[in-house]
Amino acid sequence: MGRHLIWDWNGTLLDDITLVVAACNDAFASVGGPVIDVDEHRRSFRRPIMDYYAEALRRPVDADEFARLDKIFHDSYRVALPECELREGVVDALTGWGPRQSLLSMWFHDELVPCVDGYGLTEFFQRIDGLRAEVGGDSKAASLAAHLGALGLAGADAVLIGDTVDDAHAAASVGAAVVLVGGGFTDAERLRAHGVPFAETIPEAVALAAAL
Repeated sequence: MGRHLIWDWNGTLLDDITLVVAACNDAFASVGGPVIDVDEHRRSFRRPIMDYYAEALRRPVDADEFARLDKIFHDSYRVALPECELREGVVDALTGWGPRQSLLSMWFHDELVPCVDGYGLTEFFQRIDGLRAEVGGDSKAASLAAHLGALGLAGADAVLIGDTVDDAHAAASVGAAVVLVGGGFTDAERLRAHGVPFAETIPEAVALAAAL
């Protein structure tokens, strides 16, 4: 394969949308918020996640409150994570691409690394980077730039596969190509409307990435 492939984790390789929605509902319930379903999440999810929470709660959310909600979210998420599976076709897709692959997630780095290893995927990636901060929720753009820098790559050398509009924005910010894949955190129509290559499945996303 030609370009280096950068994978998103949550919602892209890991099929955790139901866990994420349940954890969001636990966080919202802590402040008397609404109950959302998967379709509502996919229609509204965006980064910064603080803005998404504010829309869901129909009121402003400041940094202190977001930090509290973020902790509740992740505490809930961790409980259910052992039951989560990879998305269909992931292992074949990683095997077929070859050595020029890495993983960039906005999940906490010290939890991401052993989780990826637990699924037997570490060997596929030249580098694995997660969030090195106590509170997350921001855009991926700065993290993507740092990830490329650590790999010694220019944006034009890479294709990012992700499941959110923010993945497309991050790729554009560094001059990388992007393929957005449905079935994760974001409604397929929202992804298609963004005007970049879109795939319904992981195997289709890899085929599109190979053609770029």
